[in-house]
Amino acid sequence: MNANALLLGVDGGGTRSRARLCASSGSKLGEATAGPANIRFGLEQSFTAVLEAATQCLGQAGLSSGDLRRIVACLALAGASEPAELSAAQKRKHPFGKAIVTTDAHAACVGAHRGQDGGVVVVGTGSVGWAQVKGRHYRVGGWGLPISDEGSGAWLGCEALRRVLWAHDGRIAWTGLLTALFDRFESNPHVVVREMSAAAPRRFAALAPLIIEHASRQDPVGAELLRLAAGHLDALAQRLVALGAERLALVGGLAPHLEPLLAPATRRHLVAPVGDALQGALQLARAAADSLAAVE
Repeated sequence: MNANALLLGVDGGGTRSRARLCASSGSKLGEATAGPANIRFGLEQSFTAVLEAATQCLGQAGLSSGDLRRIVACLALAGASEPAELSAAQKRKHPFGKAIVTTDAHAACVGAHRGQDGGVVVVGTGSVGWAQVKGRHYRVGGWGLPISDEGSGAWLGCEALRRVLWAHDGRIAWTGLLTALFDRFESNPHVVVREMSAAAPRRFAALAPLIIEHASRQDPVGAELLRLAAGHLDALAQRLVALGAERLALVGGLAPHLEPLLAPATRRHLVAPVGDALQGALQLARAAADSLAAVE
């Protein structure tokens, strides 16, 4: 790899983006966060967040925008598992010397197992299963709300609000969680519908901490939702194991809250992740830089 090259890894999620800039030696030069980078919900917004984070990293390193062309970047972005969105992102102009685009789940899997065979169940704003087995990549779930991402923060928020409306209708009993959620919407079902019918997943996911808090107090709806979420993650894990991924890492912001609720059959396959999606993206950026140097 060119000794003058800079490596940039970006983990672009549905709620925020993280970036880390490293020298060719591997030493960290800067790390930053920016806005969401789910390309399904806006390619330009996503690339704006990526560039903002990259610029912050350069500033921390005492470098300038003129050094962007020295960067070999791996942009691991939510939504990049969809062919149309991935193609658009790959064709979009960028200021880096070279950039590869992949999904954040792929980078999470690379980071968790240091590029070796294994799988991840990612549970944050969204949810997805991803595995690498004998050179092949497998994706399970992660098709996005409202038809997928079961067990995720966004799914939890959506299901909780569904139950708020059930309680308003008199179909189920009110609980502390449902009342607290209803209060956030002026205790008006029409406000719930108006504000959330076209809301982005991160708005639903923003309700997850309240759900977790009430579940810890044994709120029946909160506890039920976490159990259901864990069951959906079990299903992702079972499929990844069936595909040959014997070692699984549970990663993402909700992982610590849902891991204790997973089935024993899932837990026996769990291993601690070696690294995260940011480290996985940097590993992929380094591979791209090495490939570029070999061609030159």
